[in-house]
Formats: sequence, C-alpha cells, structure tokens
Amino acid sequence: MHAWLCENPTGVDALTWKELPTPTPAAGQVLLKIQAASLNFPDLLIVQNKYQMKPELPFVPGSEYAGVVEAVGEGVTHLKVGQAVACLSGTGGFGTHTLAAAKLCMPLPAGFPAVDAAAFIMTYATSHHALVDRAALKAGETVLVLGAAGGVGTAAIQIAKAMGAKVIAAASTDEKCALCQSLGADATINYSTENLRDALKTLTEGKGPDVIYDPVGGEFAEPAFRSIAWRGRYLVVGFAGGPIPSLPLNLPLLKGASLVGVFWGDFARREPQANAAMMAELAQWYGQGKIKPVIDSTMPMADLKAAYAHMGSRGVKGKLVMVN
Repeated sequence: MHAWLCENPTGVDALTWKELPTPTPAAGQVLLKIQAASLNFPDLLIVQNKYQMKPELPFVPGSEYAGVVEAVGEGVTHLKVGQAVACLSGTGGFGTHTLAAAKLCMPLPAGFPAVDAAAFIMTYATSHHALVDRAALKAGETVLVLGAAGGVGTAAIQIAKAMGAKVIAAASTDEKCALCQSLGADATINYSTENLRDALKTLTEGKGPDVIYDPVGGEFAEPAFRSIAWRGRYLVVGFAGGPIPSLPLNLPLLKGASLVGVFWGDFARREPQANAAMMAELAQWYGQGKIKPVIDSTMPMADLKAAYAHMGSRGVKGKLVMVN
C-alpha cells in the first residue's frame, strides 16, 4: 500500500508519499481499500499540530473516507469482504488502504457513490446534530448559516430546508451566494460587500434569526449574535475564520438567547445509539434526494498537497475529494 505519512507535524510540506506494508486487521477492525477521501479543515490543523486530537507519530492524515472492505478482523460480523462503507476515524484516509474500527464504518446502501460517501459523514452529522439535537429547530423558524458555501455550511442549508425552516445564507462572494441559492437558501448575504446586521434586520423584518449556525467564528460572531431573535440559539460549530471570538455575556441575557456548543465527535462517542439513529436518518434522506454533498472537485490522491493549497485559498465550494 501507499499513503501520505506525517512524521513531523510542521505542516503540509512535511508530508511524504510512502510505500508501507499492507496491515492485517486485528480484532474489531477491517482493512479497507480506499476509493475516495475528503479534505476537511481538521485535516489541515492536524498536520500543523494545531488540532485537539494529537495522534502518535508517524500517522497518515485523512479523517473521512469511503471504500471497500478487503479483510475483517476477529469478532466483526456486521461487515463482509466486498462491502462498501464510509468511515470517519480521524486519521488514515489519505492512502490506498487503511485499518478502521468496524464500529466506525457506515455500511453504504446501493447507489451511494464513494465520492459522495467520502464527503458525507462529518458535514451532515455535524449539521444534523447541531440543528436537530442542539438547536431543536422547528419548521417555520429562520436559520442564519455563516460560511454557508463550505462543507458544513452547504450541509446545514440542505438539512434546515428539509426541516421546513427559512434559510439565510451568508458567504464571502456573489458566486458562493449563488451556490447557496441553488441549494435552496431563501436569501443570501455577501458579507464582503453588505453590512451583516443591516441585511439581517431587513431580511427578518427586525426580528432576527432564530438559529445561527456558525462554523467560522472571527469577526462576524459578535454582530451576528447582536442580531439574534428573542430565545434564539447560537450554534458554536468551529472557527474556520481564524480567531476564537470573545462574546460579551450580556448579549445572551438581553436576548434571552442560548450559546450552544456543537461537538458531534463527542456526541457520537458518548451517545452511540442516538448517533446511529441520526446516521440512519441521514442515509434515508440521501436516498430520498433531500440532501446531497456539494463536491467542489475531485483530485488524484497523489495531488494532496495541491488540494491542501486550494482549501487554504478559501476558494472551495463544498468539499474537495481525493480519489484513488
């Protein structure tokens, strides 16, 4: 097998494409032949030693991937050789093969292509957990999605619309706003050229959004929170925009609003049955055509460093997927 090996987490340039012995699955594991692996923001942080999870060196990055089971370890009964699965394990995806814990593998129904499957779990699980579980979103409510043209943002638009909500999508270019409208967003805000608070006031007739989905952080967090509706829920999803913002705590008090943390990974670990039920619902929604990953582009696995550069340019709409 071959894989991108991180022996020193000083950044993307330190990754090397190496031939490695193909491993044998231990008890509870499966060996997967990887067909596709998506690039997520944590995949950049982890090779820079900036992610909360710090794997033992050396490691193969690539948190999310899809492929075919080539061998099963002792005790694995729900997966068979030749079965198509998707997996989010945190590492291992940027190669031709990997070992994965069988319990982390999501069996794929017929007609679920590997490229879509590799771009599915992290964004849709995060967005479903955020909007359904943490925000208790109701039909008819208004959701503001920040960073709406990215991976989790596009998933959030689709899930909110599937739940009957009104969606205001905020993004940094007119092209990204057009993408959001094509996914069902009811209105868009280009926050490079428009004042976020003024636009929200106009679009919500002064009421403000009921739910704010924020995977960006940075400079827009405070003005967005100042615009939130009474009893609004502000979802803290991530900080792709850079600095972790500091919000004045009088703002939740004045609006009777909630500041809600979203950590899907720990939800999946602590509440596995609830997570499994959620994933089953998402797979069903995919089959019904309610949700579908937005693929910016696919690139050969050998071009991983170029893919990282593309992601770093903030020009990505949806997900980048590496293919073998």
